[in-house]
Amino acid sequence: MRLVSYNVEWFGALFDDSDQLILDQQASGRYGVDRYTQGHALAQVFQTLDADAVMVIEAPNSGKKQGTVKALENFAERVEIRARAVVMGFANDTQQEIALMYDPDVLQARHDPQQGEDAPRFDDVLKLDLDIDAKMDHVRFSKPPLELAVTTAKGQELRLIGAHLKSKAPHGARNRDAVIRISIANRRKQLAQAIWLRRRVEQHLAEGQDLIVMGDLNDGPGLDEYERLFGRSSVEIIMGDDMQDPFASHLLQPRTADQPSTSRFYNATTKRYFRALLDYVMVSPGLMQHAPSWRIWHPFEDARCYADVELREALLAASDHFPVSLDIELT
Repeated sequence: MRLVSYNVEWFGALFDDSDQLILDQQASGRYGVDRYTQGHALAQVFQTLDADAVMVIEAPNSGKKQGTVKALENFAERVEIRARAVVMGFANDTQQEIALMYDPDVLQARHDPQQGEDAPRFDDVLKLDLDIDAKMDHVRFSKPPLELAVTTAKGQELRLIGAHLKSKAPHGARNRDAVIRISIANRRKQLAQAIWLRRRVEQHLAEGQDLIVMGDLNDGPGLDEYERLFGRSSVEIIMGDDMQDPFASHLLQPRTADQPSTSRFYNATTKRYFRALLDYVMVSPGLMQHAPSWRIWHPFEDARCYADVELREALLAASDHFPVSLDIELT
């Protein structure tokens, strides 16, 4: 079975108010890419992945004029992929939803939010002292993680969590002091979300459930200098000592020249591209017995992606993130 995590930049900009895919020469949400080009690129990427399930991060908006589920169902029908059923959880107001597209002939998935003694439902509030001032801060997810109960066609059960943690980027900062202040505040909030998510992970592991956590965590070990203030990245918090992701584990080792990445961004100031490992697929210990195999579909780091010119160009036009796949023997 192939499970994929894929952050699609401004996916919602490709759909009209009737949730139909728009393929024209007008600008998409991606800089310098029109809707025809991005739409066709996404079609090729999804067709090539041929996944049993795709956790879509930054899925089309759910609101008065658009519907996440309907838009993705229409997309799946238009591009003729197996992952044609769609489930989502709590909608948010960021226009970037989290949804799972899946093949209903292979598995069934339902939204099944959980709560625990120290980890409320993800649409609720977590009380946590973020700045050690003896006062409890109220933490909320801007994009509540999607919690799913999954059952395969032959009855194997597992839990699936799709997450998109808050970005640490200092949006709105106008000077160096503001950059520092906002960056530290954002990291505090992100680490609080990671602690909240980790508590849910521990809840499932304590109950002996198989679990996969996947999505854009907007963080990684050693990604920025502010991590030193807090000791650990949010990725390390969520992984703990039990969840496994080989690419995240790679970053915990001494730096080498072949650092993996899942995203590619353009810096207008330096006029250069930079890369980062932001997207992960973490599996619980029990699933390590099912021959898991991970792959980042990066057009400049994966030799097979680079050799396929059409796929390489499609990956670059489709999003600023690249898919991360997990092939695993589930029945």
